[in-house]
Amino acid sequence: MYTALRLQRRLKAELREGRAEITVVTPEPYMTYQPFLPEAAAGSISPRHVVVPLRRVLRRCRIIAGEVHAIDHAARTATLATLATEEAGAPDTRLRYDELVLAPGSVSRVLPIPGLAEHGAGFKTVEEAIGLRNHVIEQMDLASSTRDPALRDAALTFVFVGGGYAGVEALAELEDMARYAARYYHNLRPEDLRWMLVEASDRILPEVGADLGRYAVRELRARNVDIRLGTRLVSCENRVAVLDDGTRRPTRTVVWTAGVTPAPLVAASGLPRTARGRLRCTTQLRIAGVDHAWAAGDAAAVPDLTAAREAAARSGSVHGGPVHGGTAGAEGARLPDCAPNAQHAVRQARLLADNLTAALRGTPLRDYAHANAGSVASLGLHKGVAHVYGRKVKGYPAWLLHRAYHLGRVPTFNRKARVLAEWTLSGLFKREIVSLGSLEHPRAEFELAAAPPPPPEPGGPSGGPSGGDGPGSDHGPHHGPRQGPGRGSGEGSGDGPGHRGDDRLDDGPGN
Repeated sequence: MYTALRLQRRLKAELREGRAEITVVTPEPYMTYQPFLPEAAAGSISPRHVVVPLRRVLRRCRIIAGEVHAIDHAARTATLATLATEEAGAPDTRLRYDELVLAPGSVSRVLPIPGLAEHGAGFKTVEEAIGLRNHVIEQMDLASSTRDPALRDAALTFVFVGGGYAGVEALAELEDMARYAARYYHNLRPEDLRWMLVEASDRILPEVGADLGRYAVRELRARNVDIRLGTRLVSCENRVAVLDDGTRRPTRTVVWTAGVTPAPLVAASGLPRTARGRLRCTTQLRIAGVDHAWAAGDAAAVPDLTAAREAAARSGSVHGGPVHGGTAGAEGARLPDCAPNAQHAVRQARLLADNLTAALRGTPLRDYAHANAGSVASLGLHKGVAHVYGRKVKGYPAWLLHRAYHLGRVPTFNRKARVLAEWTLSGLFKREIVSLGSLEHPRAEFELAAAPPPPPEPGGPSGGPSGGDGPGSDHGPHHGPRQGPGRGSGEGSGDGPGHRGDDRLDDGPGN
């Protein structure tokens, strides 16, 4: 989105005269601002304000809602499926291009852990964030309405795997929300909820530094969060989380945030890749060894010139001249790649647009070099950590800095104003603790109403108008307790076959 947005400004004259066309192919016609996903899950921000509609901001671009399955760069064609081809059962369409920009991002790196595909959930999309919020509240409903202590304990145990930004912020925001919601349950206390964070390394939030990482551990443990460092999840079969230290925790919630991997399109492109599967790029954001192909973001391995120069300065050596992806430095060592984070992705996208415009006009291209401005992370409402321009901040000031930074980075003034308004209102009113699980199956209520009535039992009432079950009755099944698939949160029995909490995360990470 950022590349196309800048291109439509740089190529305004060419677009107006019909000498250029920008086509954006994307499975979803919106861009998700992922740093706001934890707050969306906690209910601080509306899900609609976490995404940016492409058709609104890319007015001079052609938007195709579809998915590219293969790229033949020698023939300059991309093979893609759209909603129309899928609906009609037609073959994939072929789209010709002159210049290719690949920025498919990353997907969750899921390991072959037994039970993870069946019972786990990710945290990279707005759908996953809202689904997880609904699930947490429904597990509290389930625990409140059951008399089975084993079921209650499993419902109130939440396991998060991965101690990076996504895992820590998601756990912290949801724990904060659930702690607040517990006051509205007559038989639940905040202490009844068990939260666990599993991290394979020896610290969490490595981006903010060791000191702030230790502070985050102390802060979360003070809120009764069980943090297991140097520990791995080995199984979650039969709804039991098993760790490599021997711990076994029955749980109905496993959230997987342990790393990312380039989107599958990268492998299908046939373009040069690194050992880790990212597109091998030069510092000018071209794909190495390939003309008319560019890449940026999580899927692009762009040499980090800033880190290389800082390392050279520390060692007393000087490295000069242009550096290209996949090449070695002055001492034969391969340059490190830029980390797959939002700071690099956004800045790379803008420079990519500038370099692509320069290539079309025959002017010099620039190298990508960006010094890290710092890192900020939220630990729930009014709590956070930040390491910005060498200064370490924690607590309430860090939380304010986190919000100010991301408010300034979220695209479009429209989104900035709406997010700021929601934050202001949330400070004046109480949190919303409603689960809208039925949004995932919006036709369930209509299907229940449209289903034919069951045949009358032998010797039973005929089901006519005077019997209360006929079409003229106001007391039909659709006015009774709703235990079908469209049920949201409530105080009804949690043991019925239709309770949404029983199978919220059974369908895998894409739920």
